[in-house]
Amino acid sequence: MMPAVVTGIGVIAPNGVGTEAYWSATLAGRGGIAPIDRFDATGYPTKLAGTVPDFDAGAYLPGRLRSQTDRYTQFALAASAMALADAGVDPGALPEYEFGVVTASSSGGNEFGQHEMEKLWGDESARVSAYQSIAWFYAATTGQVSIRMGARGPCDVLVAEQAGGLDALAQARRALRADATVMLAGGAEAPLSPYALVCQMAGGRLSHSDDPRRCYLPFSADAAGHVPGEGGAMLVVERKSAGSGYGTIAGWASTFDPAAHTGRPPALRRAVELALADAGLTPADIGVVFADAAAVPGLDLIEVAALTAVFGVRGVPVTAPKTMVGRLNSGAGALDVATALLAMRDGVIPPTTGVDAPAALDLVVDRPREAAPRHALVVARGAGGFNSAVVLSR
Repeated sequence: MMPAVVTGIGVIAPNGVGTEAYWSATLAGRGGIAPIDRFDATGYPTKLAGTVPDFDAGAYLPGRLRSQTDRYTQFALAASAMALADAGVDPGALPEYEFGVVTASSSGGNEFGQHEMEKLWGDESARVSAYQSIAWFYAATTGQVSIRMGARGPCDVLVAEQAGGLDALAQARRALRADATVMLAGGAEAPLSPYALVCQMAGGRLSHSDDPRRCYLPFSADAAGHVPGEGGAMLVVERKSAGSGYGTIAGWASTFDPAAHTGRPPALRRAVELALADAGLTPADIGVVFADAAAVPGLDLIEVAALTAVFGVRGVPVTAPKTMVGRLNSGAGALDVATALLAMRDGVIPPTTGVDAPAALDLVVDRPREAAPRHALVVARGAGGFNSAVVLSR
């Protein structure tokens, strides 16, 4: 079966706009967590987030399209253009029904929707934009990317919070095994409007720290929640021979946690084992794990237990560079996959910043570690019980 090869990467992240800008900042340990500046957050318990300060939508999109779309869609459109350019793919030269788009979404176009509701109920206007009907919708990004890039092949959107970015790549691989030859896949989020922040606060997992260096501490004794973040990544995935591009999507699996009262164990370990089996690999083949890193003590314990059950105590290097940017919801999985592919390309594992390594994990902390992993595992969990795991091969 022809491999699903990642040939292009586009990144919009709090610590870098553009793949190489993000990658150099990540290796240097430079984060993008800062006070929320999309609105006045002084009255909210969560005041910090991974924010993208240098994004110029006008550099990627015409003015008409900017007025029709939410920030999360603009991120994905820009990242898609970057990924296609990186892959050297000309959408106009592709058979239109063999080129598709799959994105993941969690919060949708929340900022666009909130602004229009404020106009409707305020003194400014008695109407909303005609684009309110689509810009807020969780499928808006897939639709707008497919229209702008001329992709009329398989198009989908997946909603599984943090796990969705991995599921989108798996869906792209599935499309390539059918009729598609090129897919754009990934996710981006912009969940930093008042409405979106309040929705996230309801889950009880957000950090209330006002110190950017101590606000997101997964696997630490001081873990007290995460900070939200905006941005994500889009990847070009092609049906072609291995040996070109960044690497292959070798394996994937998803599971769902059983209800608490059943007494059955969490399903994260099973997702990892199934993804390894799908890739035809053993735990000993994996050279690095990109962790979910919830920074909620109970969830961290579950992840440590799953990883040590599969790989043994300190059996594989583990990292969570998302400590530099926050948890990007549906943008996180795709960004972690991009980061893992860059790590394999350059022979270096990026660090987890600001935390002390727990005894059970070989956590890469403070500075990058030289390594030459041939296979990487990316793990993601979404609120509500979603678990996904992707295996990448160099």
